[in-house]
Amino acid sequence: MNEFALLLLAFLAITFLQSGYDKIADWNGNVSWLKSHFSQTFLKNQVPAALFTVLALEIVAGVLSIMGIAENITSGRTIIGDYACMVSCVTLLLLLFGQRVAKDYDGARTIVIYLIPALLGVYWL
Repeated sequence: MNEFALLLLAFLAITFLQSGYDKIADWNGNVSWLKSHFSQTFLKNQVPAALFTVLALEIVAGVLSIMGIAENITSGRTIIGDYACMVSCVTLLLLLFGQRVAKDYDGARTIVIYLIPALLGVYWL
């Protein structure tokens, strides 16, 4: 069992499953806020599709994280956990791209805080 892997994957599972749940629970509120957030960008007409894409990736990252925890506990392997970290990185890079396009530099900085552990997971797992 790799304690680092378990803690990292638990962090990613909590982060992405909670975020995905929030998007599902308040879909209309999220779409409304994001439409105003991206109103001055080329993404203004793609908000629902982009939000759905991010939601799907967050759910995949969260589920893979849970599966990676189970794999690590049962076999000591980290293959699924590595995939969870890679999907997490892709998701966070898409979010970072969106924040930069919207010129929300504080939001982009916040995403980097989440990106660092996911990148470390790709490296270490």
